[in-house]
Amino acid sequence: MSIIKHTDKERDLLARIMRAKDVGEGNLGMLMDGNVVINRALANCLTFKNITTISYAIYQPNQFSGTSSSLF
Repeated sequence: MSIIKHTDKERDLLARIMRAKDVGEGNLGMLMDGNVVINRALANCLTFKNITTISYAIYQPNQFSGTSSSLF
């Protein structure tokens, strides 16, 4: 069962951002950032308007520092 529709590529992207951003924080840190991405994709609010996919959530400008990491 899936909370949000996603492709295999998006699932890989989510795993990559979790690792790149929070590898030093351990599993809990990675899990918390994964939750942030999913919540942003699910939220229907003014702050995250039109953020409807995992890809859109991750590539929001200036949101996830992990996108510039070599681990990403």
